[in-house]
Amino acid sequence: MTEEVLSIRELELRDIDPFASYWLNADKFYLANMGVDINKLPGKNEFLSYWKSQLEVPLEERSSYCIIWQKNDTPIGHSSTRPTYFGSEAYMHLHLWNNHERGKGIGYEFMKLTVPHFFERLRLKDLYCEPYALNQAPNRLLKKSGFDFVKEYTTLPGPFNFDQQVKLWHLSRQKFEHLYKNKA
Repeated sequence: MTEEVLSIRELELRDIDPFASYWLNADKFYLANMGVDINKLPGKNEFLSYWKSQLEVPLEERSSYCIIWQKNDTPIGHSSTRPTYFGSEAYMHLHLWNNHERGKGIGYEFMKLTVPHFFERLRLKDLYCEPYALNQAPNRLLKKSGFDFVKEYTTLPGPFNFDQQVKLWHLSRQKFEHLYKNKA
């Protein structure tokens, strides 16, 4: 059996269609478990237009930034930041596109690649993530990855969500450097 090779790379134009398909073709129960209101999802053209526009502006001016997660050079997920404040802070989102890839610990391996990339590429001081409180998988993953639990509260975490309880997690640059920098 061949060893699986995991890698990350920046979103490219060719990725936008499968990226959009992940959202637009996902199971409604799966989306609800992430706190997504399916009635708020954009149409395919709006989705494509938004991400294409993000790729057309300099990194420092983007409100969203996305990397593609790959297994053996095949895209299987993504992690994006939105909102993104270059040189300051960003809110991270984590998504494996296929159900058969979830629950195997692969997300943790991708986090070890993703977190350093976000801190360095976006020159972050702070990285946050606020998953739906009832979605246990990302909350366990963030704790395992060294993020500190800040609080649980009700909010509307993004444009495609319903009001919900979220758990806010935080990783400072100082803690990132302690946990990740010397191990990369």
